[in-house]
Order: sequence, then C-alpha cells, then structure tokens
Amino acid sequence: MSQSKENYHLLLVDDDPNLLLLVKDYLEYQGYQVTTAGNGREALDLLTTTVPDMIVCDIMMPEMDGYAFIEQVRQNPDISWIPVMFLSAKGQSHNRVKGLNVGADIYMAKPFEPEELAAQVQSCLRQADRLLQHNNHPLEDNARVQVARDVELTPTETKVIQLVAQGLANREIADHLKVSQRTVESHVSNMLNKTGLHNRTELARWAIQKSIA
Repeated sequence: MSQSKENYHLLLVDDDPNLLLLVKDYLEYQGYQVTTAGNGREALDLLTTTVPDMIVCDIMMPEMDGYAFIEQVRQNPDISWIPVMFLSAKGQSHNRVKGLNVGADIYMAKPFEPEELAAQVQSCLRQADRLLQHNNHPLEDNARVQVARDVELTPTETKVIQLVAQGLANREIADHLKVSQRTVESHVSNMLNKTGLHNRTELARWAIQKSIA
C-alpha cells in the first residue's frame, strides 16, 4: 500500500530563495513534508542525517551544481535509490538528455505550473513505491512496464542495463566497464530510444521483469 502524502519527505534544492519558498509552501500545502537546501553541498550535508523519499533539485547552483550533486547521490549505495526530479531553466532537449543520463528520473523545465509539479512528484513517488513492491513481491501483469516492440540489446548494452538495474550511477558503470562516462550515457540514451521508456527507473524495472538484470 502506498504511503499517504503526510508520510512522504521531500528534499528541495535550489539557490533561488524566492522559488525555494514558493515551491516549499505549495508542496507542504499538498501535504508533503519538505526540507530545503540552497545548493548541492548543503544538500549532501543534510543527507548524512536524513533520508528523504524524493529529491527535487535545480541544476545551476553555486558551490555544487545539480549534476555533481546527483552524481554524488547515485554513487552512495545508502541513498542511490532516492528518486530525483531536476527542476531547471535549462529546457532544451540536450539538457534534458544530460539530466536523465546523470541519474534524474524526471526533468521539468522552468517556468512550470505548480499543479504539474505536484502531479509529477506524486507520479514519481508512486513509481518508486511500485519498484519497491516489485523487489519484495513477484510482478503482477498490471505492474509491468510495457514495451511495445521486441528489443535487441548489444552485449555492452546488456551489461550497462544490468548495472543500471543495480542502482549504479553512470560514472560507476563507466569505471566498472572501463569505458568513458560519455559512452555509458550514450548507451543509456540508445536503450531509452529502443524501448520507448521514459527514464532510468522504468529501464531498470523493465530489465528486472525481463530477467536481464
């Protein structure tokens, strides 16, 4: 059973104090508990004492930007499972691809509608719940990720998706396979295109249900 909103704790990371307050107030109005941080380094410090159910993070920040912050999160096995949403003024396609390849599960561009933000947060949390339930129970048909076509993976793509399903970040996968991080990002992007899936979480779940992982 999914948690109620009151039991979900979100970490909101942004260097714009006005936006931080606006989003925090709206999400708290929606029933979530919200902790805030002004940059990636401050957020990492918070993560040593508290573990949120989801991170909503800006990209362009001082001291440590969103990319570097999420890479740190994905490299730490204690917190690598946390769903991440990037919330950024960088809205072009290549920015979205980079954000997803770094390890974000959802990418939203600023400006945004608060209602859509809340809906994306709720959707991401539901998806995380389903993945957790899958790890504890056999998948039922209605919990499966649907891929409309047969997908053939290269041997390297198979290795990459197995490591994605284990929760490894792209940098860790690159080190493990002794290839560049850019090569790993390219493989992840290719597999998302092949499968028609939307993010790494769906890719990992598909790998698990197909017994690729």
